[in-house]
Amino acid sequence: MTLDEVRFESLGSTCHVLGVGLERGRLAWATAWVVERHDRFSRFEPDSELSRLNATAGSWVDVSTELEGLLRAALRAHGSSGGLVHAGVLGSMLAIGYTRPLRLGPTAATLAAAAPPPPLPDMLEVAGGRARLRSGTGIDLGGIAKGWLADRLAGELGDNCLVNLGGDLFAHGRGPDGEGWPVALGTETVLLSEQGAATSGIHKRAWNDGGQALHHLIDPRTGRPARTDLGQVSVVAATAADAEVHAKTALLLGSALAPAHLAAHALGWWLGAPP
Repeated sequence: MTLDEVRFESLGSTCHVLGVGLERGRLAWATAWVVERHDRFSRFEPDSELSRLNATAGSWVDVSTELEGLLRAALRAHGSSGGLVHAGVLGSMLAIGYTRPLRLGPTAATLAAAAPPPPLPDMLEVAGGRARLRSGTGIDLGGIAKGWLADRLAGELGDNCLVNLGGDLFAHGRGPDGEGWPVALGTETVLLSEQGAATSGIHKRAWNDGGQALHHLIDPRTGRPARTDLGQVSVVAATAADAEVHAKTALLLGSALAPAHLAAHALGWWLGAPP
């Protein structure tokens, strides 16, 4: 059967979708599916569903089934990471100057405004079809959305496909040669089938503000860009969403504590030192 693929920009990243034996038009459908969800769940889109939720913090708001699912995934990520994967760091993101897509450049940092957020369950309540944020808080679904969406798109696209949304991916089916989908994991290539993988790092989205090096990975314990002796972590797990959570957790824990966490939660991993 023919291997078909498409690359496109969305979710602030390069997306790569591949499939074997797909029906005609499925890759175009997948591209439109991702772009439409970017428009709905990006904090950079003023009319997005997420932006409307942030703008009405303090009040209950009706949310779609998908946004409800993402919010519940964020709460689960917070719990399984011991609070390290925290969707409620929007205030810190804005304080470091990450106020718009980085292709437009960061704005001036105001680090005095960066502070540790309260625990996510104290900020966010989710009920059937509605949600409420604590007044004065906001969320950024970021990497949680990419992994969560990759899992769902792979399940809908076809029986044999790989969906990679900016480094968060899910391999569905047996791959082009029947042995699994080849995926780079650090310095190695592994074959994945019905598994997710994700890479988290601090250097791809990094910049300098007045001589101070900044990056997008916020440590919720400080409210500021994380200080870690790891530059990048790649993880294989049962889903892309799980892989993203545990890669980010390991990156924040650092090289001394990351292996124990990953041994308990991951199927495989690779730890990379800073360049």
